[in-house]
Amino acid sequence: MSKHWYDQQTIYQIYPKSFNDSNHDGIGDIPGITAKVPYLKQLGVTTLWLNPIYQSPQVDNGYDVSDYYQVDPSLGTMADVETLIKVVHEHGMHLIFDFVLNHTSDQHPWFQQAVADPHSKYRDYYLWQDPAADGGRPNNWGSFFGGSVWDKDPAGGDQYYFHLFDKRMPDLNWTNPAVQQAMRDVAEFWVEKGIDGLRLDAFIHLAKADFRQMYPSQSGDSTPIISDMFYAHLPKVHQYLHDFVAAIKANHPETYIVGEASSADPHLMVDYTTPGTDECDQVITFRTFADDNSNDDPSFSDMFQPRPMDVTAYKQHTVGIQAALADTSLPTLYWNNHDMARVATRYGDANYPKQSAKALATALYLQRGTPIIYYGEELGLTNIRYQKLADFEDQTVPTFVKSAQAAGKTMPEIMTMLNKTHKMAGRGPMQWDSSTYHGFSDHLPWKHGQTDQMNAADEIDDEDSIYNYYRQLLQLKRQAPFTDGQFIMLGSNDQLFTYLIDDGTEQAAIICNLSSEMQYYTLPFAGDATLLAQGGASCTERQVTLPAWSSIVVSPRTTVSA
Repeated sequence: MSKHWYDQQTIYQIYPKSFNDSNHDGIGDIPGITAKVPYLKQLGVTTLWLNPIYQSPQVDNGYDVSDYYQVDPSLGTMADVETLIKVVHEHGMHLIFDFVLNHTSDQHPWFQQAVADPHSKYRDYYLWQDPAADGGRPNNWGSFFGGSVWDKDPAGGDQYYFHLFDKRMPDLNWTNPAVQQAMRDVAEFWVEKGIDGLRLDAFIHLAKADFRQMYPSQSGDSTPIISDMFYAHLPKVHQYLHDFVAAIKANHPETYIVGEASSADPHLMVDYTTPGTDECDQVITFRTFADDNSNDDPSFSDMFQPRPMDVTAYKQHTVGIQAALADTSLPTLYWNNHDMARVATRYGDANYPKQSAKALATALYLQRGTPIIYYGEELGLTNIRYQKLADFEDQTVPTFVKSAQAAGKTMPEIMTMLNKTHKMAGRGPMQWDSSTYHGFSDHLPWKHGQTDQMNAADEIDDEDSIYNYYRQLLQLKRQAPFTDGQFIMLGSNDQLFTYLIDDGTEQAAIICNLSSEMQYYTLPFAGDATLLAQGGASCTERQVTLPAWSSIVVSPRTTVSA
């Protein structure tokens, strides 16, 4: 594979509203991010990824864009963004923006004009359909945010418009060349501003099937049903993606493109990232994760029931992706993002919070691929705990609550489940110090709940902290054999995650105990150098001893002093 700056990077995802508040209004902002660039540099981060910062009504926290050319006033100004770009580059780092290209806000001028004038050119910027023969919705396709993908024309017309997400987020019509050009123009604007790449949100949904298709159901009624077959990974996505990326890279060949391909299997990941196709440089799939649902309570909805990791299934997913992408592209390596619970809450062990955070990081980030660290993860940050259902801002939550209550669950029990599993509980404010509101702000934060007490200031000063372990881990990631090595899954029991990184000259074995029980492992070689260890893990010749949630990185290479 050819070498680009993004082949050797560590990405840090920042949820702008929750990172650092500089103007005392309880909402994180662009100047707040700029102020923390030195912190991120010290951590070992090379690239910052910002969730959307464009002007937005904030129905979906910025993913509902009303003006792609303006910064949302709650986050700052264009001058603030320009300063951020300058400071990031001065620190030898890169900056990528989230780019929402599947849909806009219903407050975007394009949609407003499409509704006001059915004969406007902007009508064809969106997806409209006549009612079904019975006068109802055109089909029974379901929205990811609940209910149907169809809502009636706000102006009172007979037609319906399509929205895969919230009804206030209408999908763009990518069959229209004018839409394709308009989105390329937006991307070009920001790349010209100086950003280094784009994370393409929901690009797999740009193409839709024939709207006359109905999803077969036993009832035969029009109850909405979510089905990717109608609006994910359809062949035309590749053409839309190619044309978009090729246009950007024609003028800016080193622009990094990472796509959110949430439901992509390894073969689709290869298709989207094959060199020379001008599609994505990398993709982010959600299919790396594996939960153990064997203890689910069948008496109520499983939507927000907490589950431990299925370690064996996770290993199978990992090796499938690594094997498929070995000669194509780099996998993206992440434990959490803004669309899921935090890893410390989801998979960590409350009895071993520090060790489990370190073991999970070791298991993942030394693999072949690009680490993507979610803000606060380097501190072991856990989900915040809300007191009100409204804090989850999710229309699917009441359905879950009703189901759980019918099964006899109390509201405290239901809130505990939601706080452990819901994505909004993973979007709490960054915890900088031990002051009021953890140094995020001196004002009540936009998202507020009960928190654990970890914070950056304390962890920076603690040599044994999760933060300082992440620093060591990321330093090791920048050394051979981890820079160019291949991933080899080693055999082990269902409590261990074990693999080899081999670049043809040097190799290292990574042995992680993902359980609270003592484990033992026999290396494929005699260990000569321990490159990194935590939790009391040790190696003698080929024998590795691993206390609860410990991990060790061992190399047969003899370390020679300079």
